[in-house]
Amino acid sequence: MDNRDDLSKFLISRRAKLDLQQAGLPDYGGRRRVPGLRREEVALLAGMSSEYYKRLERGNAKGVSEAVIDGVSRALQLDEAEHAHLYQLIRSANAGTHPQRRRPTRKTQVNPTLQQTIDAMSTVPVFVQNGRLDAVATNRLGRALFSEMFDDARPPVNAARFVFLDARAQTFYQDWESNARQVVALLRVEAGRSPYDRQLSDLVGELSTRSDLFRKLWGAHDVREHRTGVKSIHHPLVGDLDLNYLGLDLASDRTLQMLVFSAEPGSASHDGLQLLANWADTNSVGLKST
Repeated sequence: MDNRDDLSKFLISRRAKLDLQQAGLPDYGGRRRVPGLRREEVALLAGMSSEYYKRLERGNAKGVSEAVIDGVSRALQLDEAEHAHLYQLIRSANAGTHPQRRRPTRKTQVNPTLQQTIDAMSTVPVFVQNGRLDAVATNRLGRALFSEMFDDARPPVNAARFVFLDARAQTFYQDWESNARQVVALLRVEAGRSPYDRQLSDLVGELSTRSDLFRKLWGAHDVREHRTGVKSIHHPLVGDLDLNYLGLDLASDRTLQMLVFSAEPGSASHDGLQLLANWADTNSVGLKST
């Protein structure tokens, strides 16, 4: 992945999302050739020269300080995830031209102690993923919840590949398009964090080739974090489930995130999840933890 190009396109995409009214700038009329703010207007809001900002938007991040990043973030009204992504893009662009020295290692399995802990959380589905959205570990109920993702999937099982390349995903996720956007935004975050990850590049290339929607969403350069929310799914065995999820970064390995799902006590989703747990216990031979 070309990190300088990603930095340029990210800034351009954020600039295009703002108009004069949102930015608090006067509108003197006249025809604007492109949507959003002009480079000069972003530079004014960020408190820097137009030439300096233009160099940054071309991907030249040499010598960019945190104060400059903060200024650009304020000018473009970036949220927390976008600000962190901009920081990572600039950091990577400044790292030099020796990617082989910084090639990240993304784990595809967890240590036995963590797996034992996950297995002990038997009343809630647990799903551990790396930044590429590979399924690194699950407990029995987590594997039962995402059984369609694991069925007939080539290793490593990957949430993005399931969402965009498996037709069952459009039935499994009740709001499939929203989940598709979320998946791409999470992969964008990882691309900024790990621009020299060859497996991530291969995954993005595969999805871009095989999915028009993925290619379109990838070009939007949207990013987001995966912290908390509601996942509405249609499970083939127990029907509709509305599950709250919580994303926890693992202190023992910052490259991994643990997703824990739960249902509101007394709700139909809680009853369905309990039914799925009973089924998973009965069929434990075919649902070994990942």
